[in-house]
Amino acid sequence: MNWYLQSSENSDVAKSTRVRLARNLNDFKFNLGNKEDMKVLTNRIKENLYAIGYGLKFFRLKDMDDITKMSLVEKNLINPEFVLHKNELGNILINDEENICIMIGNEDHIELQVFNCGLDLENALNLAIEVDKKIEEAFGYAVNKKYGYLTSCPNNVGTGLRASVMVHLPALSKTKNTKKVLDAINSFGVNIRGVYGENTESTGDMYQISNKQTLGITEQEIIQNLYVIVEKVIKQEREARKILAKDDIALEDLIYRSYGILSNCRKISSEETRELLSNIKLGTDLGILKELTDLQVQKLYLYTKPANLQKYVGEQYEAIERDIKRAEVIKEIIKAP
Repeated sequence: MNWYLQSSENSDVAKSTRVRLARNLNDFKFNLGNKEDMKVLTNRIKENLYAIGYGLKFFRLKDMDDITKMSLVEKNLINPEFVLHKNELGNILINDEENICIMIGNEDHIELQVFNCGLDLENALNLAIEVDKKIEEAFGYAVNKKYGYLTSCPNNVGTGLRASVMVHLPALSKTKNTKKVLDAINSFGVNIRGVYGENTESTGDMYQISNKQTLGITEQEIIQNLYVIVEKVIKQEREARKILAKDDIALEDLIYRSYGILSNCRKISSEETRELLSNIKLGTDLGILKELTDLQVQKLYLYTKPANLQKYVGEQYEAIERDIKRAEVIKEIIKAP
């Protein structure tokens, strides 16, 4: 089962983990915008693909249909800017499990990403380093003895490591404490972003927390610092849930009203679905809503997003038709054992 349909010990708050390493090859210019240069880079990577291993397969963005590309964005495997600005030149390497996805020709030549469910930074880093060493052996990286790995953006120089954890904070939102908590952790050297990364907003009480510093610090220190900060956020969210649970009737009413709408609606937008699913997930995590399993909730999150909805049903729909089909898919997932 793919990582985005799995749950783990801290999945009640920490929904997923990503570790990304930005790398550039030492015999290519940075920020390749030239079609011929990109072709040479792409061919070299394809020729050495099997040396990397891990079941990685090569895909060109321009050869993918729009729904497939957006389904990858919705899974957070690639970012929207990559699709928007690199559609003609960009490529990806991805395995069947989709826990390894490498963007080629984005901001840097290679952006290696490893994903896990829950709060699993250490294992994600270990796998990323393992894959990274094989890529470096095959190609060779642009490295400086003083500064470390060289990247297109100065903010990534050094380790080139950007680790992030997606957190679900419905109780902090309902108790009006989200801003206070996120402002506090922001002072500890982390970025707080929306669901799809930089320049995106939070939806459904989901936030990405990632490290700022990449230079003058080791990969292990980055991971440990981020882990400590995310643990503090998890603790604050769980404390807020205890406060909400004191008014058990009001909380149960909110959760079951959300469940009632999802179970009985005839059409529903993706935006409303995300907001209702935030309450549904809170209810299942607290053991209040016993009608759904964690897996059903994960499926509802994934298969109600516009592109993945269409991939799930195997047909393409206009916006209004999608809202109708989304309601049908929700009922199908809820009724499934």
